Amino acid sequence: MEYQDSERSRELAGRARDFVDDVVIPRERELPGGTAVPDDVIAELREEAKSRDLYAPQIGEEYGGMGVDFRDVLPLFEEAGRSLLAPPAMRVDAPDEGNMHTLEMAGTEDQKDRWLRPLLEGELTSAFSMTEPRQGGGADPKMIGTTAEKDGDEWVIDGHKWWITNGGEADFYITLARTDQEKHPYEGCSLIVVPEDTPGLDVERDIPHLGDDVVSHVHSEIRYDDVRVPEENLLGEEGEGFTIAQKRLGPARLTHCMRYSGMAARALEVAKAYTSDREGFGDPIADKQGVRFEIAEAETNLHAARTMVRHAADEISRGNQARVEVSMCKFFTANVTENAINTALQFCGASGIGKDLPIADFYENVRQFRIVDGPDEVHKRVIARNAYENVDMDELDPLPTF
Repeated sequence: MEYQDSERSRELAGRARDFVDDVVIPRERELPGGTAVPDDVIAELREEAKSRDLYAPQIGEEYGGMGVDFRDVLPLFEEAGRSLLAPPAMRVDAPDEGNMHTLEMAGTEDQKDRWLRPLLEGELTSAFSMTEPRQGGGADPKMIGTTAEKDGDEWVIDGHKWWITNGGEADFYITLARTDQEKHPYEGCSLIVVPEDTPGLDVERDIPHLGDDVVSHVHSEIRYDDVRVPEENLLGEEGEGFTIAQKRLGPARLTHCMRYSGMAARALEVAKAYTSDREGFGDPIADKQGVRFEIAEAETNLHAARTMVRHAADEISRGNQARVEVSMCKFFTANVTENAINTALQFCGASGIGKDLPIADFYENVRQFRIVDGPDEVHKRVIARNAYENVDMDELDPLPTF
């Protein structure tokens, strides 16, 4: 299905699929299941991606990327999602991908030289430090409690963050903090880059969580205690933290959707091959109507998700925020990909829960998608609020009486 993708988009996605099928998946199969992928394997795959002109396609050429338009690069994200190794290999992996976009969009030339270019090359690792315990900063970021106050030519940051992806491994943190206590958080928060070796920055722990981290992401709890960084570490203008974060999170949610739809598609590929080969009660499992109907439903829902993501991306490319469209994509895709992977696991039986196949790793990864980047309920709230704002009470007929 072409989904009205441009010729460049289809060509790029085709080359990405060949790379995943011919290089990444064979390398994946050589590794023992249920273990973290060694760094040298990712480094080797990155070199191959570079040689195939598939590295960091979403970042401008002046910073070392390929400069592909956001809408055109989305199908590549889906192809990358077919293996957990492919996104870091092509440098389209979260959270670094979103942080590169943020630096490219809001950073000064000095900040781009210092953090964007080495981040793109894989020389640095980054974290987006927003979510907080108790006070909020996650599902309701207006409740953010971390502060940053000016002292001479320095920002002094105090606060408590957690569930910070890459937190225990990051070389720098893009930190959301309140820089003006008198203003509404949407106008009084800023983004500040904090290097990992800054005194007062303490990674307290990596939080144990559901799922194996095949590609070694950790989620950490962090304290900022009188953390001082130069004023030039401010990313964008003071008070623009939420504006920049929203510009980051909208596209990032769509790239998440495409990576996970690729994951679901691969899970279904494995399940279709398995059920076609394995017999039960005298016939291939794939000949059973129950199996075929569930595969049909999963394929239909994935097609709908892909179409929704492209529509939202088109809106963003036109300069619109597309908050409602993005929320629709996020909660719908999170649910249909979880259901598709769950279906694939069920059809593969004991082999589905084993780590010889990739489905078990996919299953452990996909459940978080209904929570990260906004839980289902928050996105439904955005959609419902918009729906009710468009109700004209004067146009309603009187309620019927019985």
